[in-house]
Amino acid sequence: MSINKIEIVQADITTLDVDAIVNAANETLLGGGGVDGAIHAAAGPELLSECKQIPGGCPTGEARITHGHNLRARYIIHTVGPVWQGGENNEEGLLAQCYRRSLGLVLGNNLKSVAFPAISTGAYRFPVEPAAHIAVSTTAAFLTGEDRIEKVVFCCFGEASTRAHEKALIGLGG
Repeated sequence: MSINKIEIVQADITTLDVDAIVNAANETLLGGGGVDGAIHAAAGPELLSECKQIPGGCPTGEARITHGHNLRARYIIHTVGPVWQGGENNEEGLLAQCYRRSLGLVLGNNLKSVAFPAISTGAYRFPVEPAAHIAVSTTAAFLTGEDRIEKVVFCCFGEASTRAHEKALIGLGG
């Protein structure tokens, strides 16, 4: 596993100097609360204009890419995580798919670095510890044997999320 490429930070994702940041978006891609609202505000109104041009928005578990506009990151990868409904509706599989599809867009656009928020753990109520485990283990598995991605940052909003991601990484031997 390529856990040496994974970093965990507690910061504002809109300030990070990476090739792409991931937006925990809703299916319309037209902005919302939490990290989605913060990214739209920091990127500027051009982001909303670009998102309006994406036919059909973005279904849960999928990912779309736009320019970063006013952000330090050149691109924004928008992914729609699952709403937690007790764990009986493939929420874990859909969340893992968000990470894989986002990392696929990183590769497909020849990017070297990406930062993820804790997808689905805010308004979508996915429990933080299992979400962190899915995020870290799915990413580490994706990076195995993959040399083109140099750095993946898990950008956590609070202490509980940071600790959960660190625990997940330690569980993988990091």
